[in-house]
Order: sequence, then structure tokens, then C-alpha cells
Amino acid sequence: MSAPSRRGKDTTLDPDAGVRPGPSLPPVALTEEQKTKDGRWTPLKIVIWAAIALLGGLGWTMLAIVRGETVNAIWFVFAAVATYLIGYRFYSKVIEKHLLRPDDRRATPAEVKSDGKDYVPTDRRVLYGHHFAAIAGAGPLVGPVLAAQMGFLPGTIWIIVGVVLAGAVQDYTVLFFSMRRGGRTIGQMARQELGKIGGTAAIVASLLIMLIIVAILALVVVNALGESPWGIFSVSMTIPIALFMGLYLRYLRPGKVTEVSIIGFVLLIGAIVAGGWVAETAWGQEYLHLDRTVIAWGIIIYGFIAAILPVWLLLAPRDYLSTFMKIGVIVMLAGAIVLVRPEITVPAVTDFALEGTGPVFAGPLFPFLFVTIACGALSGFHALISSGTTPKLVEKERQTRFIGYGGMIMESFVAIMALVAAISIDQGIYYAMNASAAATQGTVEGAVAFVNSLGITGVNLTPEMLTSTAAAVGEESIVSRTGGAPTLALGLAHIMQQALGGPAMMAFWYHFAIMFEALFILTAVDAGTRVARFMLQDSIGAWVPKFRDVSWRPGVWITTAIMVAGWGAILILGVTDPLGGINTFFPLFGIANQLLAAIALAVVLAIVAKRGRSYVKWLWIIGLPLAFAAVVTITASGYKIFSPNPAIGYWANHIKYRDALASGDTTLGTPEVMGAVIRNTFVQGTLSIVFVVLAIVVIVASVLVTIAAIRRGGGDNNEDEPTPSRRFAPAGFVTTSSERALEKEWEPILADERAANRH
Repeated sequence: MSAPSRRGKDTTLDPDAGVRPGPSLPPVALTEEQKTKDGRWTPLKIVIWAAIALLGGLGWTMLAIVRGETVNAIWFVFAAVATYLIGYRFYSKVIEKHLLRPDDRRATPAEVKSDGKDYVPTDRRVLYGHHFAAIAGAGPLVGPVLAAQMGFLPGTIWIIVGVVLAGAVQDYTVLFFSMRRGGRTIGQMARQELGKIGGTAAIVASLLIMLIIVAILALVVVNALGESPWGIFSVSMTIPIALFMGLYLRYLRPGKVTEVSIIGFVLLIGAIVAGGWVAETAWGQEYLHLDRTVIAWGIIIYGFIAAILPVWLLLAPRDYLSTFMKIGVIVMLAGAIVLVRPEITVPAVTDFALEGTGPVFAGPLFPFLFVTIACGALSGFHALISSGTTPKLVEKERQTRFIGYGGMIMESFVAIMALVAAISIDQGIYYAMNASAAATQGTVEGAVAFVNSLGITGVNLTPEMLTSTAAAVGEESIVSRTGGAPTLALGLAHIMQQALGGPAMMAFWYHFAIMFEALFILTAVDAGTRVARFMLQDSIGAWVPKFRDVSWRPGVWITTAIMVAGWGAILILGVTDPLGGINTFFPLFGIANQLLAAIALAVVLAIVAKRGRSYVKWLWIIGLPLAFAAVVTITASGYKIFSPNPAIGYWANHIKYRDALASGDTTLGTPEVMGAVIRNTFVQGTLSIVFVVLAIVVIVASVLVTIAAIRRGGGDNNEDEPTPSRRFAPAGFVTTSSERALEKEWEPILADERAANRH
């Protein structure tokens, strides 16, 4: 139960209480002495961290200062990994110690409300996989690929520095505060913390933004799998594999995470290999060579079914399976980059970044780089996952740092690898793949003419380059394969074949990457739909309380159907968009995503201010990324709403096509094509206005609440009443010596629990 009358008081257990819940159970948490002992600095640790700092400094120096006409891709890996390690080890510790102050003696909602469906105490490694898979959708793959037209340096700085100071901070803090509130969504927390106006604006904005986000995530999958029997078969097979893993962990071999991971990986590789065989058969070409609209409807149906199934049956095992695959592939790609050491010829900053006239998307570097690269640096979608499914599965409070901050860092590494893969291929091929079909006419000849007309130094695209590349990866065409996924797959295949297998393995690596990307995105689609359902259930529950009961199946089905219908309609608009769904819808996705991040940070700012005076001096940790996100997204929204340039402004483009249709001018396309553009730009322009207005309302409400809380020395405490925990689990991926000793004491007790779950 929440307790809004508890002004400025932390809901922590009595500091004098012990860590042992009773004479029959071992301790549930480490003592402060044990934590200090495990974290003690040794000469070896000092040497290791000094080496990491020096390596990171060298990487940044080579990228930002000593770069020449080319730069070796190895420096991206070194700069990123060193910065991530330092950020996780030091900055996230500051947040944990001074801003959040977790207490493992306190039971989490997963333990208190354990129901076997939505509230399930989950092994931290499995939950890390589930959380990472859910947050790591299309964003870290698509955004960096599209932003590559601006050069490698701006995107690299934003991805790496942005995640340490902004993205991971948001994910970690939202996860922690949602967990402390029984797993409430960001909308529910906003309503409690910001009052009726700010809370209502946050709920409406979150629901509408979720529709756009999930639709664009699904659109990337559609574009990657369109007319690709190999990809369709391999990705489809991941569903029965995940179901098998869920049943295996639940009933056959509970707790055998490593065992089922190996089985799942073998089955995944088998699905990729079999996909190549199927694609060469007559029936594979006939039945799996699907139109993009058909694939879109398939994803809509999948999203509904996946969101209503128990979380342990499909969502968690599929996420863990895909995480095993995702992290493995990204680490493998990083290793291949270190081994192959490809030279990057893309400029640090291109003319398109300065002029804002890029063929992939239009707009100047500020603010459009920062909204194009959303996931991977800062993503509001993550706040929905961090306050949706994940807080209901956390086993111990201190695990939120590993899951929230650590999960976001891994996504940022995915984004860096995506950027490196995109800039490692020939620039001419890159622009041919990412320009819209309206620009290239969807043909090799049209693509060659368009790309060569751009006047890019060193680019001389030929038809043979496009046809031979398509043949090498086993596809009919690579022209206008927008969405980022095909470009990343080509870049990954280009690097991997140099390290393993040679040119003969290009097709395998390409489709391996396509399945890897589709796994990323589909897990975000089903998790996002489930979170949206939770949000809508709670909103309707204000008038019909029965809907708040997450075990009431009719309510689950109705709210899931409503949300799926919403994002499904936008997905169909994107699939049929004449100007290229990704090219026109992705800027709206990026802006909406970052506006949601600003909303989430605004809610967290108010929560921290209400905790009391001892927290005020640490408010800058939240205020800094909130201020940056607000300026970037409001500026970008202004461009999309008011810009007179049809390539940038939605309403300018809307008026251009509307006037052409009214005058009978057919130079822009047929009446059907112009009608579709008019409809889509109206939807995009209207949503842009709605999103930015709602976000401004939430931010203003947050600032007012924060100022009032600072003046009063605190505010209402809406955390759940603390309940003593009766279980133990380590905090991070690697257990400390004290944790290992305590784990041995708990193993017989947890074995009995797993046996009970099996039955």
C-alpha cells in the first residue's frame, strides 16, 4: 500500500535491525562490513583501473584529435569499453550511494506479491537478459546507422558520453523508484508525484508515444524481412524455440539457466542454417516470399498473443534467448573489429551535418543528431520497461544497478558497434540502401544516379557494386532497404567474413545479423505492448476499478487489443507510406522517444526532491540530463512543426502535397500517392504538437513540485510500506566472496522453492 501522508521519510527498515529474518533462515543481505571488505582497493585493482583509464584516453585521443584521412575502427572499441567500465564502476556507485540508497533487507514487489505471472522473483542474470532484450529494440540499431550520414565523431560522443550521464541514469533511477512503488508505471508515478494536471499529461503522453515507438520498432522488422524467405523462416522459428525454453526452465529443469542457454543457442544456429536451405526451395519462395503488408499483419497478431501470455512462457525466455544472442554477437563483432582493424574513410563530420540536407534524413546536427540516436544514448521507451515489467521481477534491491545502469550500457555498446558497421561499408552503397524509394525509384539504375548526384567526395557508385553486393548476401536487391537493419547486417557481414569464413560466408553472416536484429526488435514489441497494456489498465481502472486487476483476463485482452490496434494502425501507415516509412516516421519516433525520456526524468526529479534535504545536493544528477533532453526535443519539435522546408517540416510538406493535389499537379505522384502523403504528414504533424505540449506541461509541473519540496525539506512519500525480505541473491553479475559464502547457505532453501514452482 502506498502511504502519501508519510512526509519526507525514507521507507527503509530500522537501521538497527539485523540482516537475518529469523532463527530458521540465513541472512538476507550482506552487512556493511562485508560490503566494505569486498570493495576494498588493492594494488592489483589500482593497476587495472589505471590501465583502463589510459586505454580509454588513448582511444578518445585517436578519434577526436589525432585522426587523419582514415581512422582505425579499433579505437571505437577501446574508447567505448573503457568509458563504460569507468562509468559503471564509479558514477553508478555515486548514484547508488547518494541518490537511491537500496536496502537488501527489504522485500521487493516480486517477493511480496509473487503470483507466478507478472510478479516473479527472477535470477538477476535472466532478468538482465530480459530487461536488456526489452529495451534494446530498433533504436540502437537504426539510429546510429541513419546518423552515420553526419560523420562518425558526433554520434560516437553522444552515444558513449550520453549513456553514462543520461541514458543509464534514467533507466536505473526509474527502475528503482518503480520497484519501491510496487512496480507502478511511469504514468502512475507521475500522477502520484506531480498532481492531477502533470500526472494526466504524463499518462496521455506515455500512451500515445508508446504507440509511435512500438509501431516504428515493428516497421524496422518489416523492412528487414520484406521479400526475404530466409529471414522470415529463421525469425519465425525463434518463437517455438523460446516457448520450449520457457517450459524447460519452468517444468523440466528449473534453474538450469546455462544448460537451456546452450540448447537455445544451438537451436538458433540451426534455424539460421535451415533458413538458407528453405529459401532455396520452391515452397520457400512461394510461401515465405511475403509482401511487407502481410508481414506487418503477422507482427500485429504476434504482438497481441505475446502480450497476453504469462511472462515466464514467452517473454522472459525469449528475451534471455535473444540477449544471449545479442551480447554474443556484439562481443564477437567487437573482437572481429580488433582482429580485422578496418579503416574508416567516412569524415569525422560531413557536409550534411553542417548543412542539414542529408539524403537519409534532413535537418542540422543540432538537434537532429540527438533525436536520431535515441536508444543507445537516452531513450524514453526504456522508462516504460523500467517501470513496467522489470520492477515486478527484481529479486533484490541492489540488483537494480546491474540491471538498470548495466543493461543500458550494453545497449550503448550495441549502438557503437552499429555505427562502426555502418561506416565500414562503401559510402555509395550506404546511401543507396538508406535513401527512400521515392529518391532511388527502387531500382539499381535509379540508386546509382541519385547517389552520384549528391557530389560526395570519393563516392562513385556503379550498378555492378549494388548487384554484386546483393548477390553476395543472398538477396535480390539492397536498394532502398531503409530502416537501418539491412545496412547493419551488411556491415556486420563485411567485417565478420574477413575474420571468419571469407566471402563465401557473406550470405550466412548477413542473415545471421538479420535474425539477430529481428530478435532485438520483436522482444521490444512484445514487452512494449505488455507495458502499454499495464498503463491502459491502470488508466481505465480510475473509472472501472476491475481493470486494475491484472489477473482479470477480459481486462487484459481488451486493453491489449486496444493498444495493438493503435500501434498496428500506425505500422500500416508506415508500411504504405510513399516517401518511405522510416525516412518520414523515424524523426517523429526519435523526438517522441526523447520527450518521453524528459517526462521520466521530470518524474524522478520530483521524487528525489521529496525524499528530503540530504538528497537535494545530488539533484544535478537528474537535472543535467533533464535540461539537455528538454532543450533538444523542444527545439526538434519546433523544427518539425514550424520549418518552412518541406524536407524538414511536417506541415510544410503537408501543405505542399495538399496544394499540388488541389491544383491537379501530378509531378509529385498520382492522386493516391499524394493523398497518402497528405494523410501521413497530417498525422505526424498533429502528433508532434500533442507530444511537445504534453511534455512541457509535465516538465513545468515537475519543476514546481521540486521547488516546493526543496523549500519544505521534503514531500509526500509514496513508496510502499517496507516488508522484511526472506530470501538472498547477489547484487551483480559476478559474485563477491562474501556473496558466494552466503549463497551456499541459501542453496537448499532456494532448491525447495524451485521444486515447488515445478509442481
